[in-house]
Amino acid sequence: MTDKPSRREFTKVAATTLAATFTLKPFYILHAQSKQNEEIIGHGNHRYRVKQGWGNLDASKFPVNNCHEMVQDSKGRLIMIGDEVKNNILIYDRSGKLLDSWGHDFPGGHGLTLWNANGEEFLFICDPNLGKVFKTDLKGKVLLTIEHPSKVGAYQEKDPFKPTETAVGPDGTIYVADGYGSQWILRYSPTGQYIDKFGGSGDGDAQFSTAHGITVDYRNKANPTLLVTSRAHNSFKRFTLDGKYISTIFLPGAFVCRPVIKEQTLYAGVCWSRLRYLNQTNNSGFVTILDKNDQVISNPGGTKPEYRNNELQLMVQDKPIFMHCHDVCVDNDHNIYVCQWNAKKTYPIKLERV
Repeated sequence: MTDKPSRREFTKVAATTLAATFTLKPFYILHAQSKQNEEIIGHGNHRYRVKQGWGNLDASKFPVNNCHEMVQDSKGRLIMIGDEVKNNILIYDRSGKLLDSWGHDFPGGHGLTLWNANGEEFLFICDPNLGKVFKTDLKGKVLLTIEHPSKVGAYQEKDPFKPTETAVGPDGTIYVADGYGSQWILRYSPTGQYIDKFGGSGDGDAQFSTAHGITVDYRNKANPTLLVTSRAHNSFKRFTLDGKYISTIFLPGAFVCRPVIKEQTLYAGVCWSRLRYLNQTNNSGFVTILDKNDQVISNPGGTKPEYRNNELQLMVQDKPIFMHCHDVCVDNDHNIYVCQWNAKKTYPIKLERV
């Protein structure tokens, strides 16, 4: 057994290290940043070269606060939402060039879902600050608004409604995750008529603690299901399309955000984790990747996934590359674009598949 350093010894070492860091700052920081831009991270067949400056723009013209989520449309454009009302939506090409920007009405711009309806594409935007969900076209024209569920008898007026994510089912059913509010998943018809809700706040199998994200899992084409984030439970929970609980994917140590599926693989940003050597959760995110059997196979920026007796062990940040990975977008070459929250107003980072 390895002896743990005493608090006094730890403080002394930390202070010495901190002093050395400041002494060497001009060379060390520049060298570290240069190395970091070309660093390769990840595990197994899912390894990536870090491209820190991929999405950088002129902040005086196209500022960001929090880069919340990103999707890719059928033309290959990467559409990102943030909560800066000077330009809620930034649209990039895959080289990182800005193609377009719009949106001034979403002070809490958070969830972004792309729906391809027989070749016609739409966006669903969640704003937990406004307590509304908006369906728009790709230019930002609002086509449908879902407001506080008390208006349809699903909530009491006092119940908080702070939607964070949507998903659209194979029949057009709209699923709204009230991840910062009352923790229900609400179902609406394609035209916005309320159907029902399931979940709610709690520690039961079918309940949520921060129902932050949701997606439809089509990998079993004959039996699509819902994957819902329960972030404070470090898990994704699987449900039938009508809200019946099936199972839980436990991801110890990982406060996961939205589940993102590309072909047979599941990806997610981890907004928080413990740091590898310190019991802290600040600036400690990474990306986690699961195979079609819901087994973690790579953690870019995090510790290598380890199973003991078929149980996944604690996962933590391994390299201080990310701050809070709020979402990922995966292109057709399996490159990953990482959006970060509370990350000093930084733009998206690209992870280039190697």
